[in-house]
Amino acid sequence: MSLEEKIDKNHLPQHVAIIMDGNGRWAKARGFERYMGHQEGVVSVRKVVEAASDLGIKYLTMYTFSTENWNRPIEEVHALMTLMVAAIKRETPDLMKNNVRLDAIGDLSRLPEEARNTLQECIEETSVNTGTTVILALSYSSRWEITEAVRQIADKVRKGDLDISEITESTVSDYLTTRNIPDPDLLIRTGGEQRLSNFLLWQLSYAEFYFTNVYWPDFRKEELFEAILYYQQRERRFGKTSEQLIL
Repeated sequence: MSLEEKIDKNHLPQHVAIIMDGNGRWAKARGFERYMGHQEGVVSVRKVVEAASDLGIKYLTMYTFSTENWNRPIEEVHALMTLMVAAIKRETPDLMKNNVRLDAIGDLSRLPEEARNTLQECIEETSVNTGTTVILALSYSSRWEITEAVRQIADKVRKGDLDISEITESTVSDYLTTRNIPDPDLLIRTGGEQRLSNFLLWQLSYAEFYFTNVYWPDFRKEELFEAILYYQQRERRFGKTSEQLIL
């Protein structure tokens, strides 16, 4: 029986979040420039999106470029932005064919104009699709996101549109960039590191974490299936006891 056949299609995570790590180390291990790792990483994105779509996973959020990544060498940042523009243009027809919708979260105003416009065009074109929603976290950091939410809520209070006593966890969630998206059930991080790196800190409160030593360029369909099988072995209690879940 293949890994895919072992997956219980009635017990899939609704939302999978991925920290795609290891592109540079993958390239270095092979004597390539870092850019080659990013190029091969785009192939992994395509394969994983296809697999998630085939399985019927509703949401797939991919940590594509963090706020901190702006501090990388300017040549690498430029290469990443160029690669992103080319990848989006190339992949848009397949997204349409596979009924996949694209979205993005983060401080998109910092993206170069060409990258921002290309991204927006793809988001608009694929907005009619009803299958898997792929969310790119671009120029994103969770602390930035939470700080922006606090500012907006404080402004509402200052204007008298919101009373402090009315602020709940739901209020905070409503001001995050993911307000229309369910929280992730499963977080996958590739590349051997075991940290969140400022990614979806609020939203990952009850997610299952799956860490793998596989570098992102080597992470394909089979690796995704292994992560989902791991998730399906976990007991999702949300603060309750095992006995309560049986009742």
